[in-house]
Amino acid sequence: MLTSERKRLILDRLGRDGRVVAKAVSQELGLSEDTIRRDLRELAAEGKLQRVHGGALPASPGIADFATREAIATEGKRAIGRAGAAMIEDGQVVILDGGTTAQELARQLRPGLRATIVTHSPSTAMALMPHQGVEVIIIGGRLFRHSIVTVGAIAAEAIQRIRADLYFLGVTGIHAEAGLTTGDIEEAAIKRALMAQAAETIALASSEKIGAVSPFLVAPVTALAGMIVESGLPEERLEPLAAAGMAVTRA
Repeated sequence: MLTSERKRLILDRLGRDGRVVAKAVSQELGLSEDTIRRDLRELAAEGKLQRVHGGALPASPGIADFATREAIATEGKRAIGRAGAAMIEDGQVVILDGGTTAQELARQLRPGLRATIVTHSPSTAMALMPHQGVEVIIIGGRLFRHSIVTVGAIAAEAIQRIRADLYFLGVTGIHAEAGLTTGDIEEAAIKRALMAQAAETIALASSEKIGAVSPFLVAPVTALAGMIVESGLPEERLEPLAAAGMAVTRA
């Protein structure tokens, strides 16, 4: 079997089963595990999967640049944003993440809302500008251009002084076993710090992130109070998360 044929088979298995086990594929094809692991390394380098111990899981398209992500699943993100915005009550202190889905939530806030929203994302802060009753607090730090959020020691120190009712979390991967993941180690650390300062964390989970995995762990899915997903998402894609005890809100 040609290398290209093996890789196509691996990606087909990944799409069908949501995971690939190197040993199982090697036995099926009568090839060494080293050969399959080499194929997995090359596919991972191309961004087509995320290697894990023993095999691979789907890679998240959320690691693409910000402009590209803005064009992914726009209607679904808008619906998720509306559902998240409806959860915010007057007088609350809410942390709102960076990212394209969080921006949609900021745009969908109801007129007249009076709340305080904290964000480490300049782009999210700008999306909040039309809401005159919302006090906006921006966390400073080093700008991580990929996600347009601040990271680093200055941001981490400022976060310690916040006590929030809700944190709307954006990640690039949500997987029942691999957890909540993102593509940068410093960004993952800041997300953990924000989670620690909120009474509840709700994940904003557009369809391309469900079942996908990125390199750096933020937290296990059990750290969430719940997640918001698109209404049309097939039930079988949510079954592993439901089995882990996840409360799911369909937008």
